[in-house]
Amino acid sequence: MKIRTISIIIPCYNEADTLDKVLSAVLNVQLPYTKEIIIIDDCSTDSSFEIIESYSKDIPEITAYRQDKNMGKGAAIRTGISHVTGDIVIIQDADLEYDPEEYPSLIKPFEDGVADVVYGSRFKGAHAERILYFWHSMGNKFLTLLSNIMTNLNLTDMETCYKVFRSDIIQNISITENRFGFEPEITAKIAAYKPRLRIYEVGISYYGRTYEEGKKIDWKDGMAAIWCILKYNLWAR
Repeated sequence: MKIRTISIIIPCYNEADTLDKVLSAVLNVQLPYTKEIIIIDDCSTDSSFEIIESYSKDIPEITAYRQDKNMGKGAAIRTGISHVTGDIVIIQDADLEYDPEEYPSLIKPFEDGVADVVYGSRFKGAHAERILYFWHSMGNKFLTLLSNIMTNLNLTDMETCYKVFRSDIIQNISITENRFGFEPEITAKIAAYKPRLRIYEVGISYYGRTYEEGKKIDWKDGMAAIWCILKYNLWAR
């Protein structure tokens, strides 16, 4: 496909400690395309929005939006998608767990004309991965397995942040989940998309953080993800 602009959606909630580094990394990554950086502040209570505004005032590639109330990652992504004008859409968290230097690898299947959707997998190997929580890792793998059973996909990392889409596809999918249920919802919907989509995985690095460092997802989000897998694969379809 012909690529002119890459749209990078960054949902953000209380990430003042990492925003400068993340935005610098996104701006500095070398791509042969125009970057459209859309940041959605999910009604942060720290100085996140002030930092975002300071960037958007001086850098034309960055556009900032602020939710009226805290709604969750899925709602922020939904807002971002509504403002996309690029050819490819990348989801980028506002923490330091995922490295924008991975963008060229994530985009290559689109450049080669073989992909409609690309997931960046933390579990495909050959990349750096910080050693953290055993049960968190097992939870991710269980959710991916359950999702794969329902979708008949063979993903290794359904819960990954790095999901990349052709913009015409993601803008044609209705997203209803407000929180982390976005991950299983969008996976179910791309699996059921007609005509069938070409979905690829690319191995990525993962610099996970602890709860003391600001990690937000917990066991309740895992239970909600199970519900979303069943909901969007068995009933909503």
